[in-house]
Amino acid sequence: MMRILFLLLLLPFVSAAQSSARKVLWIGNSYTYVNDLPSMLRQLALSSGDTLIMDSNTPGGYSFAAHTTNATTLQKLAQTGNDFVILQAQSQEPSFPPTQVESQTFPYASQLDSLIHVGSPCAQTVFYMTWGRKYGDAQNCPNYPPLCTFQGMNDRLRWAYKTMADNNEALLSPVGMAWRASWEADSTINLWSSDNSHPSVAGSYLSACVFYATLLKKSPVGLSYTAGLSSPQVQFLQQIADNTVFDSLSTWNIGRWDTQADFTYVLNGTTLSVTSQSQQANQFLWDFGDGQSSSEENPTHIYEAPVSSSYQVQLIASSNCNVDTSVQSVQLNPTGLTSMEQASQWRVYPNPASKEVMIQAVVKTAFDITILSASGSVARKYHESGTHISLNLEGLAPGMYQVVCTSGSDQKFFRIVKD
Repeated sequence: MMRILFLLLLLPFVSAAQSSARKVLWIGNSYTYVNDLPSMLRQLALSSGDTLIMDSNTPGGYSFAAHTTNATTLQKLAQTGNDFVILQAQSQEPSFPPTQVESQTFPYASQLDSLIHVGSPCAQTVFYMTWGRKYGDAQNCPNYPPLCTFQGMNDRLRWAYKTMADNNEALLSPVGMAWRASWEADSTINLWSSDNSHPSVAGSYLSACVFYATLLKKSPVGLSYTAGLSSPQVQFLQQIADNTVFDSLSTWNIGRWDTQADFTYVLNGTTLSVTSQSQQANQFLWDFGDGQSSSEENPTHIYEAPVSSSYQVQLIASSNCNVDTSVQSVQLNPTGLTSMEQASQWRVYPNPASKEVMIQAVVKTAFDITILSASGSVARKYHESGTHISLNLEGLAPGMYQVVCTSGSDQKFFRIVKD
């Protein structure tokens, strides 16, 4: 009953993880709404069979501070069921000097992140790393030289968004880094519009490809949606997005905050001690492969009257929002069973064998002999007596088998291979 109840408790999280439709809320400004970036991402996802439901609040020029007092933003953050909430700051402010960013941007980013998890506790915050202006920030260049070039401004934005993502245990969508890679590889594809700040259609398309890879953990390469761009441009931008995201998953925190099931074990005869090595998990369900289970984090299990030498041990680890599974094969060598392969007094030959195998015992006695398949099912049973016992293997499928010889309270086992 415990096992059934525990699985029922996991069902909402499993169902959510397997759901194909995910809700995405965008909180930003014109860098999001120009060319309708959310719609581009939705179309990319649809072309691969994924459904993303979009919502947004993106007033022009808005900063994180402005969003923390905006009634529409607050109302949308309070809604339940968001899977991803994307935060995009005013295009210049994260590139300002560190002390200014730390006092004027970081606190409001954290405030928005907190509001996200009040409305949707399982939502993932995603920071939208924007790009430097094509020729730098001419307005602020005289007072802060790093802003005088695209590369310098882009580096400052990367630092700020990376810091915000790390501080808030959030994902980072490295759009600005993809823009830099694209520009350095082929500057004929202009990612900026005529103001050298906002994105062109190609710039928004590249951004959408980066978000596709970040949110869905899938490569955009080969997707059919083009946003009206030429095939060579689409292939190039898709590949740039793929390279940028998947070459540095840990840098962008992709998967870093997911539940990951893992365990180690120690086997002493029939006693199995397992230790969870899972990350981001607070609930555990063990299946020991013999019909028994446990919800302890690090249980000990005894295999009673084992009928197989191998058991599949499964751990389902979960948090309040995520579920992951790890499976390992445990090779059992029960206490009290003597391996005939390790006892020089016994001989098993020929091995492998096609028709029959001979067992040369130490003493003349009666044996109950069982041949088990690799899955643990009974393939043959014999009752034999003597010091030289012949086992007929004809009719058995080729493969590995375990032979258990029982005489009173004494058991011996060995493995044979049927050709």
